[in-house]
Amino acid sequence: MTTETVTTDTATTDGKHGQTVAAPVATPTADALPRRFADFGTLGEALDYAASGNRGLNFHDARGSLSQPYPYSQLRADARAMADRLIAAGVAPADRIALVAETGPEFAALFFGVVYAGAWPVPLPLPTSFGGRDSYIEQLRVQLESCDPKMLIFPPELAQMAGEAARLSGNIGIDWSEFATREAPAATLPEAKPDDIAYLQYSSGSTRFPHGVVITHAALLNNLAAHSHGMEVCDTDRCVSWLPWYHDMGLVGCFLSPIANQVSTDYLKTEDFARRPLAWLDLISRNEGTTLSYSPTFGYDICARRMSSQTKASDRFDLSRWRVAGNGADMIRPDVMQSFVDAFADAGFKASAFLPSYGLAEATLAVSLMPPGEGIRVELVEETQLSGGSRGGDRPQRYRAIVNCGKPVRDMQIEIREEDSTPLPERAIGKVWCSGKSVMVGYFRDDAATEACMADGWLDTGDMGYMSDGYIYIVGRAKDMIIVNGKNHWPQDIEWAVEQLPGFKAGDIAAFAITTPGGEETPAVLVQCRSSDEAERLRLRDEIRERVRSVTGMNCLIELIPPRTLPRTSSGKLSRAKARNLYLSGDIKPYDIAA
Repeated sequence: MTTETVTTDTATTDGKHGQTVAAPVATPTADALPRRFADFGTLGEALDYAASGNRGLNFHDARGSLSQPYPYSQLRADARAMADRLIAAGVAPADRIALVAETGPEFAALFFGVVYAGAWPVPLPLPTSFGGRDSYIEQLRVQLESCDPKMLIFPPELAQMAGEAARLSGNIGIDWSEFATREAPAATLPEAKPDDIAYLQYSSGSTRFPHGVVITHAALLNNLAAHSHGMEVCDTDRCVSWLPWYHDMGLVGCFLSPIANQVSTDYLKTEDFARRPLAWLDLISRNEGTTLSYSPTFGYDICARRMSSQTKASDRFDLSRWRVAGNGADMIRPDVMQSFVDAFADAGFKASAFLPSYGLAEATLAVSLMPPGEGIRVELVEETQLSGGSRGGDRPQRYRAIVNCGKPVRDMQIEIREEDSTPLPERAIGKVWCSGKSVMVGYFRDDAATEACMADGWLDTGDMGYMSDGYIYIVGRAKDMIIVNGKNHWPQDIEWAVEQLPGFKAGDIAAFAITTPGGEETPAVLVQCRSSDEAERLRLRDEIRERVRSVTGMNCLIELIPPRTLPRTSSGKLSRAKARNLYLSGDIKPYDIAA
């Protein structure tokens, strides 16, 4: 058995006493414990098994130095004590326990403590930079009212905001540092069954009308097994993650999956990644065992942009062992992936390491994965195929690169259907439906919303795509589509066109449809503008209008808005729906530009 440490020093000095203190050592990558690929009846059984080995979770500070190794054996002991405390506090099976999902051992122990107590953990988000205090309190309030928990448990630094949300929703709010000091009298733990509910997951867009996705132990373990088989997990694999634990990719893919598949994992907090994105790659480089790490497109984009053209990546990074560079949670952009390869090939990064995927919380997580080693593969699709129209005889052809998101994971089926649910043939674009053992039971206490997206065991994902030779290609979100005069326009195409202009980048632009006073739909494009010069703003608006017209053939409403105005989901994705609502309500105020 080998043990790797992610710190460069082997000892530190205690300044108060002048004594040498051994630096923490990370949990090992390799282990004598035979690997099991999530073949357990319940999540508690999965942790019980992982705890019999030496692997575990490892938490790092803002600079990527190891601050706390957390073996699965310690997690299990802490979780069992938390279960005793919860039962002593009156928690019963099927109660919901809301937990603010800060990346750290406290949340991990509480999450599994709730599971051991037979209750349902409900991970809730941390505050984001957009909206401030009141917006965060309101988001927590509506999610608390939706899941109706027995209590809300939160980190001490959020006591004021989370406590206020608990008060407004009529819930008990508890600081988890206080809860951890309570007596833990030994209790008889309920025996969980595979068909019992494991947890509730709120999707990243859940704000005003949240939908709690109900996931059973059986569904969860089925999807976690699909991860290990799809990524071909082996004994030399180790994971690094900065993804938030309140989002399905972070919670399921990078927290629960490593436990159920016995993989040691190293974590940066999401806010630390946001401040120092390259610390993610530092951590991968320093830890010789790291082979697995996931990010949405924007994470790769930020890192590529942070690399100076004057700096050799190989002087700082060694990414040669990174065999699965997963990508998901948002539209995958091949231009960004190529920029990342260009920036880090010198450090040993291989383009074949990219592993595109597709999934959603309603399917637990993974619906499709690219087979390892195949990398990013794209097909060029003519825009008239995407819009459902026919190309005019004298109009030039325009193409969009559509990324191959892999094959259905184990036990998952995918169909492409018409609006009336009629199945479509190969390469025909339609709505993506999926069916499998990991599809949700439904939305918590919302039969209408469940019936609107599920039929005969099949889930309407709300996405558009097509199948080709057994692979799924995702085109966009059906609900984001802009339809004008019967013609479909993908907001991603409009946003991408504006991003190509100098001075703009991904995330600066939001395109959506609005209704004019005359009752007609028209595209509106909000663009974050950093210039304070009136003449320059006027020039930019006209340039953007011409660029959008060249792509869509339409005159669109162009509005320049201040930087850091466009809203994000809890996972960092642009929220077009929220941007539209804020714009129409007057909460997003465009610059007043003379005609």
